[in-house]
Amino acid sequence: MTRRTAREIAMHLSFATVMNRMDIREMLDAFFEPDYFATLKTEDEAYADYPDDRQLAYIRRLAEGVSEHAAELDGYIEKYAKNWEFSRISRVAAAILRIAMYEILYQPEVPYKVAANEAVELAKTYEGRDIAGFVNGILAAFIENEHHE
Repeated sequence: MTRRTAREIAMHLSFATVMNRMDIREMLDAFFEPDYFATLKTEDEAYADYPDDRQLAYIRRLAEGVSEHAAELDGYIEKYAKNWEFSRISRVAAAILRIAMYEILYQPEVPYKVAANEAVELAKTYEGRDIAGFVNGILAAFIENEHHE
């Protein structure tokens, strides 16, 4: 499993957490129960391989961090989504933005350009080129104003 796939799974979890209003740790425990996880491979190729310990730790760290900082991250999305109400942004695009912003703010080992590029690629896959451009614009403004090396 690549780090891109791990981000994609974390994005799915971020989306599901908002939709289900579940405790993130309970959701992670249920989600990564091996028998349940095995059922997901027929739905999405991201679930073809069960994550190893390092990948699982990375996904958990992303999903838990995004959940814990959701209000802060949503505030940044609102701030940089010029002329857009937060409620008009798709839940998938918001989940993608949360993952990238969390990595940029709280995971200094992930280069901010990598986090932004991965978010744009996820947006292209799940939302199309127009939304990918929207995600890119928000992240460019966010990085310019909030990222401090």
